[in-house]
Amino acid sequence: MPKYSPYVEFLKSLQKRNEDPSKRKETEKTLKLIDWFAHVVLNSLSAHIAILDETGIIIQTNQAWREFAQSNELQIRPRTIGINYLELCDSAHGDSAQGAHEVAQGVRDVISGKIEEYRLDYPLSTSKAKRWFYLRVTRLSGYDPIRVVVSHDEITMRKKAEEALKKRESELELQKQNLVEANTALRVLLKNREEDKRKLEEKVIANVQQLVNIYVMKLKQTSLDPRQSQYLEILENNINEIVSPFSHSLSSKYFHLTPKEIQVAALVKVGKTTKEIAEVMNISTSVIDFHRKNIRKKLGLNNKKDNLQSYLISIG
Repeated sequence: MPKYSPYVEFLKSLQKRNEDPSKRKETEKTLKLIDWFAHVVLNSLSAHIAILDETGIIIQTNQAWREFAQSNELQIRPRTIGINYLELCDSAHGDSAQGAHEVAQGVRDVISGKIEEYRLDYPLSTSKAKRWFYLRVTRLSGYDPIRVVVSHDEITMRKKAEEALKKRESELELQKQNLVEANTALRVLLKNREEDKRKLEEKVIANVQQLVNIYVMKLKQTSLDPRQSQYLEILENNINEIVSPFSHSLSSKYFHLTPKEIQVAALVKVGKTTKEIAEVMNISTSVIDFHRKNIRKKLGLNNKKDNLQSYLISIG
């Protein structure tokens, strides 16, 4: 802690001048002016300030301190000079006891020189409202005898702003968590939606192959008059137009199979034999075998023991 203080040295010089009878009146006038100025400055501060001696007794307070004590009638804010601040803190009881005892120890540490400054934010609840204060205890540098300044600044607005900010941060964190959960649920929903869509596409193609195309092929093998042949051709084209988007999707899924290979694969998947597929598609069994071979190659089924139907079902 600094031992030299220009202000203290100035006071000492005035004290020496006071010892000279010829300069005593002038010195007393200067000291009174300094004392008056110090009181004016002290009372102009908004903080509640008390000055303690080395034993903890209050030897001076400012106007803010006195007004607060009078309006709240709190023991921790004595209204008169001469009360021991440390004893008040030591005798505190109830909810504020622990905090008051900690403050007393902090003031003692400043008085003894163990620490240069003691600071604390603390709440103060009254019948009117809950308020917050910032306590700061410092020792006058280089002053003899020891003098300690206790300052209480109200920081209620700052605390409310901090609490509002924490509340807002908590709300934003909760909203963020909710969004994460919603996004996760949405991804699952979309995945299920795509799966349902894929199953529907496969089912449509399988049903068309089993329930429609097979009979269209059989009709084409019968004797039809020109008008019937025209109707059948229109029917086949319309069916292909309806199934086309699904076939495109399956084409991408099934490793870029050709349209014919997709038809063969769909019939294999539902359990049709090579002979049955040949009859449905009105082509020879050797051509079906050729398509089956290409399908196995594109699907990576190089081992002859791998069952094509089982594999098609598994990837479906």
